[in-house]
Amino acid sequence: MTAVETADEAQRYDPRGIQDKWQAHWAAVDPFRASDDPADPRERFYLVDMFPYPSGDLHMGHAEAYAIGDAMARYWFLRGKNVLHPIGWDAFGLPAENAAIRNNTHPIDWTYKNIETQAASFRRYATSFDWSRRLQTCDPEYYRWNQWLFLRFFERGLAYRKGGYVNWCPQDQTVLANEQVVNGRCERCGTEVVRRVLTQWYFKITEYADRLLADAAVLEGNWPDRVLTMQRNWIGRSTGAEVHFAIEGRAEPVTVYTTRPDTLYGATFFVVAADSPLAAELCSDTQQAEFEAYLSQVRKLTDIERQSTDRPKTGVFLGVHAVNPVNGESIPVWAADYVLPDYGTGAIMAVPAHDQRDLDFARQFNLPVRVVVATDGADPAATGVAAPGDGVLVNSGPLDGLSKAEAISRIIEMLAEQDLGTAAVNYRLRDWLLSRQRFWGTPIPIIHCASCGEVPVPEEQLPVVLPDLRGADLAPKGVSPLAAATDWVNVECPKCGGAALRDTDTMDTFVDSSWYMFRYCSPGYEGGPFRPDDWPAGPRWTCTSAASSTRSCTCCTRASSPRCCRTWGWCRSASRSPG
Repeated sequence: MTAVETADEAQRYDPRGIQDKWQAHWAAVDPFRASDDPADPRERFYLVDMFPYPSGDLHMGHAEAYAIGDAMARYWFLRGKNVLHPIGWDAFGLPAENAAIRNNTHPIDWTYKNIETQAASFRRYATSFDWSRRLQTCDPEYYRWNQWLFLRFFERGLAYRKGGYVNWCPQDQTVLANEQVVNGRCERCGTEVVRRVLTQWYFKITEYADRLLADAAVLEGNWPDRVLTMQRNWIGRSTGAEVHFAIEGRAEPVTVYTTRPDTLYGATFFVVAADSPLAAELCSDTQQAEFEAYLSQVRKLTDIERQSTDRPKTGVFLGVHAVNPVNGESIPVWAADYVLPDYGTGAIMAVPAHDQRDLDFARQFNLPVRVVVATDGADPAATGVAAPGDGVLVNSGPLDGLSKAEAISRIIEMLAEQDLGTAAVNYRLRDWLLSRQRFWGTPIPIIHCASCGEVPVPEEQLPVVLPDLRGADLAPKGVSPLAAATDWVNVECPKCGGAALRDTDTMDTFVDSSWYMFRYCSPGYEGGPFRPDDWPAGPRWTCTSAASSTRSCTCCTRASSPRCCRTWGWCRSASRSPG
């Protein structure tokens, strides 16, 4: 082709016209629509991308991430599989609400406009999505099932309210998950986060801690070790003992949890979480001013910062003493930030010779360090390095000469005989705090009645739809804007017919995104969030995740591991090799 011919060809090429023509054709043909026909002979393959947040149009990060899933879907499609590659939008949450407030518009208008913009961009990218299964988590047809699931949890005692410490953003006036706090600041607005006590809704995920650990064991060899290690550390199961310490001036003892009850004779001081009610209760009048000043500083720290081993240890003496139950020794009680109020009982016995954080604290405040386990190491008081390892017990009365395991068994027996303690199991895992004091989220389907208490919304009344509130002030005020929607809030109690109030908190956006992959398999299903025959009991789809770059599940080739399939819903059966 000559230069003239090339120039003529370039002049004739109309990229916009070509795009419009073929996009219209692809939309009509819908080539990547997955088939639900049981007679379809093709093997089924399910690929899920992490769905986007509609904060604006797509950017190059989206293009990169979704290109990976697109390539995988096309590869398996061309290999002859019946590929399910759906798309949806994670549409509730703070960013959309804050953006709508800044732009003087309503979150629903802002969100759906951005969704349509992103959908149009995805179509221009020519991504291989099955558009027939599209969902938006802000659709009442979707969040109805958030509420349905909440009611099932509530019926079983797995959804409950309690007072507890939360991360609070003073700017956004709402609770934040730990993942939404970065370097002590709100990831969305950059405001310094504080800790405060609120009565909130929780999901009782701690009920499943041991099952999650068992699942991690089943998945060994099929997931990266670092991922399984993260799960085990997140759950943080430990065994030890609960020990009761008498406190001067207090009628009831304070119970602590410890994984090393064998070191009780080495406990030389007692530490209480500074922001726990116990610390305020125990503080003497003479130490009150110093304690209050310290507490104001602690409330600015996140849990992650407080548990960092790199931070200098801080604390304040509370002016009272505890009694070591095994030797009757009087030991000082301190408030400190490295103990968390919601781990264990919010109090610890400090054994500085054999715990590095306790040793750092002891050296900071010139507290005694007593070795009670001979580990053939140097004196921790001199080196500043704790000796946490195994060894023979010393300076421990009847435990002297015993190994760690023998001493733990014996000390638990001794404590139980004197009603001073018992064997116990503890977890680092915490229940899921899901309340948010903002408008743009799933309404919690509970009605509060002065006579009947917490009453679930009848299932036939779902979904509890967000009121429109167009023109209302949605700016954060510390309580949900839903509280101002009096016509929506004031209802009859479903049990007694008396005057009652709807719950005005909304659900954490992570509730929406915790189960969307199930809904893709049963779009439009009205009998529940998903059809059980579709997923996970005998799912029809072999599943993989482009976001995590994992391959198809291989564990189901092991006859001893059918549980993985039931738990994760990845393969059709334990006896069938994955595709």
